[in-house]
Amino acid sequence: MNKELNLLQIKKLLPHREPMLLIEKISNIVPMVSATGHINVNKNKFFFDGHFPGQPVFPGVLIVEAFGQTAAALSAYCLKPDEVENKLVFLMTIDKARFRSPIMPPCELLLNVKVEKIKGRIWKYSGQATVDDKVMSDAIWMATIADRQDDRQ
Repeated sequence: MNKELNLLQIKKLLPHREPMLLIEKISNIVPMVSATGHINVNKNKFFFDGHFPGQPVFPGVLIVEAFGQTAAALSAYCLKPDEVENKLVFLMTIDKARFRSPIMPPCELLLNVKVEKIKGRIWKYSGQATVDDKVMSDAIWMATIADRQDDRQ
Protein backbone atom coordinates (compact mmCIF):
# COMPACT_ATOMS: atom_id res chain seq x y z
CA MET A 1 0.00 0.00 0.00
CA ASN A 2 1.10 3.57 -0.65
CA LYS A 3 2.24 5.65 2.30
CA GLU A 4 1.00 8.83 0.57
CA LEU A 5 -2.07 9.86 -1.43
CA ASN A 6 -2.27 12.80 -3.82
CA LEU A 7 -5.38 14.88 -4.56
CA LEU A 8 -6.57 12.64 -7.41
CA GLN A 9 -6.28 9.54 -5.23
CA ILE A 10 -8.14 11.28 -2.40
CA LYS A 11 -10.98 12.15 -4.82
CA LYS A 12 -11.36 8.44 -5.57
CA LEU A 13 -11.92 7.77 -1.86
CA LEU A 14 -14.09 10.75 -0.86
CA PRO A 15 -17.26 12.22 -2.38
CA HIS A 16 -16.21 15.78 -1.46
CA ARG A 17 -15.30 18.25 -4.19
CA GLU A 18 -14.04 21.83 -4.25
CA PRO A 19 -14.64 24.05 -2.45
CA MET A 20 -15.53 21.58 0.34
CA LEU A 21 -12.70 19.14 -0.32
CA LEU A 22 -10.23 20.59 2.14
CA ILE A 23 -7.35 18.13 2.29
CA GLU A 24 -4.86 18.16 -0.56
CA LYS A 25 -2.58 15.27 0.36
CA ILE A 26 -2.39 12.44 2.88
CA SER A 27 0.94 11.13 4.13
CA ASN A 28 2.37 8.85 6.82
CA ILE A 29 -0.35 6.26 6.22
CA VAL A 30 -0.28 3.32 8.60
CA PRO A 31 -3.29 1.20 7.52
CA MET A 32 -6.03 0.95 10.15
CA VAL A 33 -3.88 3.04 12.52
CA SER A 34 -3.08 6.62 11.44
CA ALA A 35 -2.45 9.17 8.70
CA THR A 36 -1.64 12.85 8.21
CA GLY A 37 -3.81 15.16 6.10
CA HIS A 38 -2.25 18.27 4.53
CA ILE A 39 -3.84 21.64 3.75
CA ASN A 40 -1.90 24.54 2.27
CA VAL A 41 -3.57 27.44 4.02
CA ASN A 42 -3.38 30.52 1.81
CA LYS A 43 -5.44 33.71 1.53
CA ASN A 44 -7.17 32.42 -1.63
CA LYS A 45 -9.33 29.90 0.26
CA PHE A 46 -13.04 30.63 -0.19
CA PHE A 47 -13.84 31.07 3.51
CA PHE A 48 -11.31 33.83 4.16
CA ASP A 49 -13.44 36.43 2.35
CA GLY A 50 -15.74 36.49 5.35
CA HIS A 51 -13.74 34.88 8.20
CA PHE A 52 -12.40 37.48 9.11
CA PRO A 53 -11.83 40.30 6.58
CA GLY A 54 -8.48 41.93 7.25
CA GLN A 55 -7.35 39.15 9.60
CA PRO A 56 -8.10 35.76 8.00
CA VAL A 57 -8.56 32.89 10.47
CA PHE A 58 -9.15 29.27 9.43
CA PRO A 59 -12.64 28.42 10.79
CA GLY A 60 -12.74 25.90 13.63
CA VAL A 61 -15.66 24.06 12.08
CA LEU A 62 -13.54 23.48 8.95
CA ILE A 63 -10.71 22.10 11.08
CA VAL A 64 -13.18 19.53 12.39
CA GLU A 65 -14.35 18.85 8.80
CA ALA A 66 -10.73 18.38 7.69
CA PHE A 67 -10.17 15.92 10.55
CA GLY A 68 -13.25 14.03 9.33
CA GLN A 69 -12.10 14.03 5.70
CA THR A 70 -8.65 12.74 6.62
CA ALA A 71 -10.17 10.00 8.79
CA ALA A 72 -12.76 9.04 6.14
CA ALA A 73 -10.08 8.78 3.45
CA LEU A 74 -7.91 6.65 5.74
CA SER A 75 -10.84 4.34 6.48
CA ALA A 76 -11.86 4.03 2.82
CA TYR A 77 -8.24 3.44 1.81
CA CYS A 78 -7.80 0.61 4.31
CA LEU A 79 -10.97 -1.33 3.61
CA LYS A 80 -11.62 -3.64 0.69
CA PRO A 81 -13.14 -1.81 -2.29
CA ASP A 82 -16.42 -3.78 -2.07
CA GLU A 83 -16.76 -2.74 1.61
CA VAL A 84 -16.77 0.98 0.71
CA GLU A 85 -18.40 0.90 -2.71
CA ASN A 86 -21.61 2.98 -2.60
CA LYS A 87 -20.87 3.94 1.01
CA LEU A 88 -20.25 7.26 2.74
CA VAL A 89 -18.54 8.07 6.02
CA PHE A 90 -20.63 10.34 8.26
CA LEU A 91 -19.57 12.14 11.43
CA MET A 92 -21.58 10.93 14.44
CA THR A 93 -20.02 12.73 17.40
CA ILE A 94 -17.38 15.37 18.05
CA ASP A 95 -15.97 15.35 21.56
CA LYS A 96 -13.38 17.46 23.30
CA ALA A 97 -12.68 19.69 20.30
CA ARG A 98 -10.24 22.36 21.42
CA PHE A 99 -8.94 25.30 19.44
CA ARG A 100 -5.71 26.41 21.04
CA SER A 101 -4.37 29.01 18.59
CA PRO A 102 -5.80 30.67 15.48
CA ILE A 103 -4.59 29.27 12.18
CA MET A 104 -3.74 32.07 9.76
CA PRO A 105 -2.27 32.04 6.26
CA PRO A 106 0.20 31.34 4.93
CA CYS A 107 1.01 27.98 6.50
CA GLU A 108 0.75 24.24 6.04
CA LEU A 109 -1.84 22.70 8.35
CA LEU A 110 -1.18 19.07 9.24
CA LEU A 111 -4.04 16.91 10.51
CA ASN A 112 -2.59 13.98 12.43
CA VAL A 113 -5.38 11.43 12.74
CA LYS A 114 -5.34 8.21 14.74
CA VAL A 115 -7.85 5.34 14.76
CA GLU A 116 -8.73 4.69 18.41
CA LYS A 117 -11.34 1.95 18.07
CA ILE A 118 -13.34 0.12 15.41
CA LYS A 119 -16.62 -1.61 16.22
CA GLY A 120 -18.45 -2.79 13.11
CA ARG A 121 -19.20 0.27 10.98
CA ILE A 122 -18.43 2.72 13.80
CA TRP A 123 -14.93 4.16 14.03
CA LYS A 124 -13.53 6.32 16.82
CA TYR A 125 -10.66 8.69 16.02
CA SER A 126 -8.47 11.28 17.68
CA GLY A 127 -6.54 14.03 15.99
CA GLN A 128 -4.20 16.95 16.38
CA ALA A 129 -3.95 19.85 13.95
CA THR A 130 -0.45 21.32 13.87
CA VAL A 131 1.42 24.15 12.18
CA ASP A 132 5.22 24.03 12.37
CA ASP A 133 4.97 21.31 15.06
CA LYS A 134 2.76 23.52 17.26
CA VAL A 135 -0.59 22.00 18.29
CA MET A 136 -3.30 24.35 17.10
CA SER A 137 -6.36 22.16 17.68
CA ASP A 138 -7.31 18.66 18.77
CA ALA A 139 -10.45 16.56 18.93
CA ILE A 140 -11.96 13.13 19.41
CA TRP A 141 -14.81 12.04 17.13
CA MET A 142 -16.76 9.07 15.86
CA ALA A 143 -17.99 8.28 12.37
CA THR A 144 -20.01 5.57 10.72
CA ILE A 145 -19.89 3.98 7.30
CA ALA A 146 -23.39 4.06 5.82
CA ASP A 147 -25.05 3.18 2.53
CA ARG A 148 -25.08 5.97 -0.05
CA GLN A 149 -28.57 7.16 -0.88
CA ASP A 150 -27.75 8.89 -4.13
CA ASP A 151 -30.29 11.33 -5.54
CA ARG A 152 -27.99 12.71 -8.25
CA GLN A 153 -29.56 12.51 -11.68
